[in-house]
Amino acid sequence: MGAPNPIGVGMIGYAFMGAAHSQAWRSVNHFFDLPLRAEMTAICGRDQAATERAAAKLGWQSVETDWRALIERDDIQIVDICSPGDTHAEIAIAALAAGKHVLCEKPLSNTVAEAELMVAAARRARQHGVHSMVGFNYRRVPAIALARRLVAEGRLGEIRHVRAQYLQDWIIDPQFPLVWRLQAERAGSGALGDIGAHIVDATQFIVGDRLAGVTGLTETFVKERPLHQSASEKGAVTVDDAALFIGRFGNGALGSFEATRFAGGRKNAIRIEVNGSLGSLAFDFESMNELHLFDATSSSRTGGFTRILVTEPEHPYLKAWWPAGHLLGYEHSFTHEIADLLADLGTGNEPSPSFEDGLQVQQVLAAVVDSAAGGSHWQPLPAVTQNAA
Repeated sequence: MGAPNPIGVGMIGYAFMGAAHSQAWRSVNHFFDLPLRAEMTAICGRDQAATERAAAKLGWQSVETDWRALIERDDIQIVDICSPGDTHAEIAIAALAAGKHVLCEKPLSNTVAEAELMVAAARRARQHGVHSMVGFNYRRVPAIALARRLVAEGRLGEIRHVRAQYLQDWIIDPQFPLVWRLQAERAGSGALGDIGAHIVDATQFIVGDRLAGVTGLTETFVKERPLHQSASEKGAVTVDDAALFIGRFGNGALGSFEATRFAGGRKNAIRIEVNGSLGSLAFDFESMNELHLFDATSSSRTGGFTRILVTEPEHPYLKAWWPAGHLLGYEHSFTHEIADLLADLGTGNEPSPSFEDGLQVQQVLAAVVDSAAGGSHWQPLPAVTQNAA
């Protein structure tokens, strides 16, 4: 492979996700042989001084305070959207119309209607060689990518049951302030959209199938929170603190899902188990370099789950990193995501997950909300028009 061609990147937002994405943009070409070389051209935030500090800390070459100015720049070909969900649709649609490739953090938008507009914009742009991707980074955890391969190879046989949990406890203190993630007008939804979206996408990715219908419950345990860290004035929490739902996949498999920010002692526990006619898989992100595999065809005398340490060169993404047994972390999932994006853009392939995939996850989330609001009735989902990537 010859020297990779440079491609300018402009990122909007510089907080948690902005820092994670910046680390990936900085490191990706140092470890992966890619047809494109990312240049961290500009970072955008509303506060000039804060954005300049972020640029210096995270490695960006220049600063913008208006996202419109960023997407108009000729030296930027990729727009990376790391801002809150209420901004995604407007920015992504404008960037695609300007001929920029777009990476948009999940969830794709705050509403199905916005996501549909984004998909329409992505389809128009695709006709002109402009591509888009939604950032479900957990697909790029090597153990989850390996789980997908094993299911696709038929190691589990017919998929019968999927169970998934995303457990956190970061707002269990009722004095935790009313940040934007707890306001529906900014975040769209709470635990359901923020973390539930991840387990919906990850499980559908692993099994290669999509949910056909759901029934759910949501709850807000702390209804009001301080407006500021030390303020006595409080405001209403307008999102869910927890969501529970069950579903049925298109192939008939059953699914059970739980997303909560009130699981005391659980920091970032993503637990996924898939049961099939020939075996099972189990994963927990708090042990993210491990995958557990049960082979139901083996002798019961020595049967049981086998622990796979997913660090071998033949495992997904691992060839680019360290010797076997040297563990990867959360940040590597974003590097893998961007490596895949640059590889696809460099070869003209459509990146995955697509905006269509992001819309489908949004439809699942909306169905759970509708079910919970209507007394937990069964909520069918639109027919699948595109296979799960």
